[in-house]
Amino acid sequence: MSQLNIDKIRADFPILHQEINGKPLVYFDNAATTQKPKAVIDALSGYYEGYNANIHRGIHHLAEKATSAFEETRKSIQRFLNAPSHEEIIFTYGTTDGINLVANTYGRSFLQEDDEIIISTMEHHSNIVPWQMLCQEKGCVLKVIPITEHGEIIMEEYVKLLSEKTKIVSVVYASNALGTVNAIKEIIEEAHKVGAVTLVDGAQATSHIKIDVQELDADFFCFSAHKLYGPTGMGAMYGKRELLDKMPPWRGGGEMIKEVTFEHTSFNELPYKFEAGTPNIADVIALNTALDYVNDLGLENIAAYEQELLEYATEKLQAIDGLKIIGQAAEKVSVISFVIDGIHPQDIGVLLDQQGIAIRTGHHCTQPLMQRFGIVGTSRASFAVYNTKEEIDKLAEGLLKVKRFLM
Repeated sequence: MSQLNIDKIRADFPILHQEINGKPLVYFDNAATTQKPKAVIDALSGYYEGYNANIHRGIHHLAEKATSAFEETRKSIQRFLNAPSHEEIIFTYGTTDGINLVANTYGRSFLQEDDEIIISTMEHHSNIVPWQMLCQEKGCVLKVIPITEHGEIIMEEYVKLLSEKTKIVSVVYASNALGTVNAIKEIIEEAHKVGAVTLVDGAQATSHIKIDVQELDADFFCFSAHKLYGPTGMGAMYGKRELLDKMPPWRGGGEMIKEVTFEHTSFNELPYKFEAGTPNIADVIALNTALDYVNDLGLENIAAYEQELLEYATEKLQAIDGLKIIGQAAEKVSVISFVIDGIHPQDIGVLLDQQGIAIRTGHHCTQPLMQRFGIVGTSRASFAVYNTKEEIDKLAEGLLKVKRFLM
């Protein structure tokens, strides 16, 4: 049984207490974005109401207070990821931005024609397209790790792909479309044997799995705040100092410089070398509050409760005739993607919405993965710490109503 008081947790999230189409909201779209506790919302308004100011260069009280709060988030992320130094934490616009940063700095600087980049079949478009663009520009080769019918990476095939030509291995920790949790430490170990640099897409993992970048030995790790009960439009990237030091800046402007003349510019030290311009100050500060919220509940407690929900929902949905779960890996985060014979996923989503139930339908920005399974898309229900088994019962009942209506 859960160690958490779910009723108390639900009370922390104002958005949950409303009706959609005359029905109490059931929010099962957490893999797309989690809802925000009142404390995070208050942190956003508290900054704008109390100490809105630009950071780092100001000497007045508001600027110093804002700078202190902003940099405290960097230290909190360092602790959350167990990074060696807060200087190895780079603020980004999210996971996608972090991957693009690595592709456009490390990739452009150190990859050459015929070098190879390895990703997996289950990658989000954010972890496919930047590497394709880099390959087109540099003449590199993109290789893809196959997966099983259950949605698990075939490790033997991955090892076969590795060679001295492999320069980057970039793999998702937990699949947004399948829920699969990959053996990321083993993937990194194998990549390092051939001298490759590794990037971990942690967007779906950070709200479910305790992250230790040192134990994983990850070279780069990216995540997004909005999937961790924080604001949209920001995230962070961890990178090993020896890599970050030799990577050139990506964006030019204020804060990433030491000195500018019309003849020459010298660049700032880490982490500021990669943070040009006025950052997303309010949302960075609010992320610190989100991290506090998760830490207070305990990530282990959250994960254990979400696994209860996953197991309960899996049993409920599998009992529905004609429903097939896509992605049945042995280790999953709380995501269930499914199809129902003869019913388009979009129709399922629309009819559930009429019952106040929010799910995600479509290809989930994983079109190659959908092609692997020979489907156009799935319906996806994804669970967070504020969801309940009673809500899952409503989902199962709602799906039965959809079937009766359409078949």
